[in-house]
Amino acid sequence: MTPTEVAVRTSGLTKKYGDKLALDGVDLAVPRGTVHGLLGPNGAGKTTTVRILATLTRSDAGEASVAGYDVRTHPRQVRSSIGLVGQQTAVDDKLNARQNLTTFGRLFRLDRSSARRRADELLEQFSLQESASRSPKTFSGGMRRRLDLAASMILAPAVLFLDEPTTGLDPAGRREVWQAVRDLAEQGTTVLMTTHYLDEADQLCDRISVIDHGRNFVEDTPTGLKRRIGDERLEVAVSDPDDLARVATLVERVAGAEVVVDQAAGRTSVAVPDGVSALTAVASEVRAAAIELADIGLRRPTLDEAFLHLTQTVPAQTASGQAASAQTTQTQAKEAVR
Repeated sequence: MTPTEVAVRTSGLTKKYGDKLALDGVDLAVPRGTVHGLLGPNGAGKTTTVRILATLTRSDAGEASVAGYDVRTHPRQVRSSIGLVGQQTAVDDKLNARQNLTTFGRLFRLDRSSARRRADELLEQFSLQESASRSPKTFSGGMRRRLDLAASMILAPAVLFLDEPTTGLDPAGRREVWQAVRDLAEQGTTVLMTTHYLDEADQLCDRISVIDHGRNFVEDTPTGLKRRIGDERLEVAVSDPDDLARVATLVERVAGAEVVVDQAAGRTSVAVPDGVSALTAVASEVRAAAIELADIGLRRPTLDEAFLHLTQTVPAQTASGQAASAQTTQTQAKEAVR
């Protein structure tokens, strides 16, 4: 990608807090107009990365640019090009929704009429017109978060940073925020988000960087990450537990691979490279053997499974802060998921 095609770029980004190495050489290249996810356990370095990119924290080493501006040498230009939604909403419950957005507009140095006009545009964009005169304290969690997103879009930033955007929301609220993020990406805004919800990353992200111990060691599409832990699995459940051994033998013969048998669930499963063909063949064999099944189907690996598998390949730091080198860790991780 050429520099003009990249909205967010980091190279060797490093940050220490006392003796703790929070970031240890993070590299990112986020194309314009995409949604990029940062996944990792607590303390992995996700929020620190966002804070550096948003010019809220200075890195100790490495380079970073946002919307074409270096975060160290041109912080004002970076700030004028970004929106930031933190883990806590920033709206004021003493003001109604329209007043909140108008106030943010004035803080961004829009004149009074322009701030009001922009507030009305955002209320419509985020489906909050009917609640414009209500206080955010009467809103649902999803509505408050949408208002928070609207406030971050006052100047239609080129890049939007979202730090755990749906933490604490119920399923309906999460879906509302998801749709708002999709709409922003479709309009050309680049979104870099951190999240602990793997289904959220699966739904929204074009690509995902997995970070652990301050290093990003795997980057891929959600589908690509899931494929790294193996093929889809054929699962067969029997109606009569006495048939389980027969079915396991049948499935193993058809699939040509060792099966996993769950006696308690009356179920057997096996990884298959061609799921549809394997399912068809097993179903035919089971029918010929007159075995009654409770269920048969294909299950693809989940992003949760991929995430747990990938992060378990990274060695933990010792008490003295020592760890394997970034290069060694990346090599081990790549070999582990091939």
